[in-house]
Amino acid sequence: MKERAPDSGRLGENIVHFARVLRKAGVPLGPASVIDAVRAVEIAGIDRRDDFYWTLHSMFATRRDQHATFDEAFRLFWRSRKHIRHMLGATPPEDERAPEAPRAAATRVAEALFDAGLAGIARREEPDVDARLTSSGEEVLRRRDFAQMSAAEIVAAAAALERIHLPADTVATRRALAAPPPGTVDLRRTMRASLRTGGGMIALRHRRPAEVHPPVVVLADISGSMAPYARVLLHFFHAIGRSRRVHTFLFGTRLTNVTRELRRRDPDEALAACSAAVADWSGGTRIATALHEFNRKWSRRVLGQEAVVLLFTDGLERDAGDDLGPEMDRLHRSCRRLIWLNPLLRFDGFSARARGIRTMLPHVDEFRTIHSLESVADLCRALGGEGRGADPRQWLKAA
Repeated sequence: MKERAPDSGRLGENIVHFARVLRKAGVPLGPASVIDAVRAVEIAGIDRRDDFYWTLHSMFATRRDQHATFDEAFRLFWRSRKHIRHMLGATPPEDERAPEAPRAAATRVAEALFDAGLAGIARREEPDVDARLTSSGEEVLRRRDFAQMSAAEIVAAAAALERIHLPADTVATRRALAAPPPGTVDLRRTMRASLRTGGGMIALRHRRPAEVHPPVVVLADISGSMAPYARVLLHFFHAIGRSRRVHTFLFGTRLTNVTRELRRRDPDEALAACSAAVADWSGGTRIATALHEFNRKWSRRVLGQEAVVLLFTDGLERDAGDDLGPEMDRLHRSCRRLIWLNPLLRFDGFSARARGIRTMLPHVDEFRTIHSLESVADLCRALGGEGRGADPRQWLKAA
């Protein structure tokens, strides 16, 4: 019996195009995977959409972090052709518009669909713009304010933040490790080793304190004035979490722990999970309430081993009562360094006149701006011990 050609009905060709989209979206695929997928579809059939979905999923999505990318690519690619261009940027009719939560990997998959050169889908004409990948363009992007970036610049900035790493600073712990001399004599290991020779020869064993990277704890304000910066900086927090222990908390009117969400390997999936977990995004600000909850529930769990706290807020407290100062003082005493990141410092005429700012300044070790890629790079150097900022209390004298 003659075997049916795998590309009959253009199904094989479409699977090849689909594999190209996944590859451009970041899923590593080779020719062998495409051939296996075509053969698997021939065996499983295409009578049911679910069977077709899971057949391709078993061939192409081999890791858990690839599921979101595959799901979004399948949703866009295997729709009727007239809907693909509509979902990749065409303005929908009024009766079809509906609010929808951001989907993981949506932007990356949309760009991959355009770059894959699908037949019948014309690229929209766009106005000529200045090149942004030249050396001068990169310099401008490094200094541009996150709140003033266009959509394309935000994508480029997020990609740049994913490549930033913290310095390899370490702190000594109470745990001891075996080490060559010189060092502290390890009496227990020395006596144990002497038993092998019957006590006739005693070779001294030494030890030294184990060194670890101090954990980083992020307390990020996601109120209305801080949301444009928080969305971009979440990419930075996700990137440093790959090599360091990072605990991330978001707060507006309440405190939300998004550490588990940001541990997902795919950045788009991680940010989508954060958006789903936070209920008070772009709302009001209650710094004292959030700090009280953190000090009471989380400080003893995450502030061990010389932790560094990054407090990301503008300090414009809605209810700047008498509770803010004690909570800041307790947070300051519980960590090794407390660095306040305030995007308002980007203004030359900034003055510490707000009550919340004046209450918080005496309890921080450093007061820095964070509004651009350049300021993020300065923060990384400061965490490594280079270029520490001036005493934050000088802002109280200047006000």
